[in-house]
Amino acid sequence: MLTVYLSHGLESGPNAMKMQALKGVVEALDDCEAVVMDYRNMPDPATRLEHLYATLDARNEPATYWVMAGSSLGGWLSAMVCARYKIRGCFMLAPALGLPDYPQTSPTLQPCHTHIIHGWQDDIVPPDPVIDIARQQRLPLRMVDDDHRLHASMPTILSDFDAFLKQCLSDDNV
Repeated sequence: MLTVYLSHGLESGPNAMKMQALKGVVEALDDCEAVVMDYRNMPDPATRLEHLYATLDARNEPATYWVMAGSSLGGWLSAMVCARYKIRGCFMLAPALGLPDYPQTSPTLQPCHTHIIHGWQDDIVPPDPVIDIARQQRLPLRMVDDDHRLHASMPTILSDFDAFLKQCLSDDNV
């Protein structure tokens, strides 16, 4: 059983369109459970990260059965967990990587299934630092003709996420 932790962005919430759409993909699969995190009223990235770590500790599951998925700041949170633990997968949408105001701007992810989707027109999280991090760590990256919210790319995101989770589920090396 995989537990998929879904982390929303800074100005979003657990009921946002992307989080609910991703949750729907998780719930359509056998052997997957969705945990939609709620970071409202936690604007500080470090506070959100400690909340996520506390949730992971409280659930007391092996990290090898975790999949992190997040958008923007939620993508950064997912990357930070992947840098700290050997997890099953890390799926990031417009991840807030390479931004100077974050405690760690370029986390080194541990080997696992990884997928990044980022918009060429993103004016919140510039594509270049994300492309550089993906190149340096050889992480799969799909660039789409979209902005930070990635709403025009939802069919691609959901299709990629479904395939990503199926790959995570079929991994016998854990």
